[in-house]
Amino acid sequence: MNNIPFQNACVAATDATRPICELEWNAHPAFEGVHIKDLITGADTGGRLSCHLVRVAPGCCLKEHDHPTQTELHQVAAGQGTCMIQEKKVAYHPGEMAIIPQGERHSVMAGEHGLTLVATFSPPLK
Repeated sequence: MNNIPFQNACVAATDATRPICELEWNAHPAFEGVHIKDLITGADTGGRLSCHLVRVAPGCCLKEHDHPTQTELHQVAAGQGTCMIQEKKVAYHPGEMAIIPQGERHSVMAGEHGLTLVATFSPPLK
């Protein structure tokens, strides 16, 4: 698996600074091989957005799904893979970004070395 970015970074908020390495990875409830680390929640932003690290193990996939009420922004932090947004295939490499409008069906497949995304949701996922 690729090196996880931001491990030595912090999330700074008005009430506290949280080292990212101290935040927990949680298994995705629906997709095997996918883990999420909540960096910023709706409680941190007055219900405006949330931001999460999403780690997809090599060869694993966030199967086709949508977020009926959220717009989602993917920023590729490490690894490689592909994203299908409706019928459009987007190559994912570090530095690439994709915006997924609310209600758009999409899937993400990690490559042979895995994939790490920063996923931002507005309104917040959590």
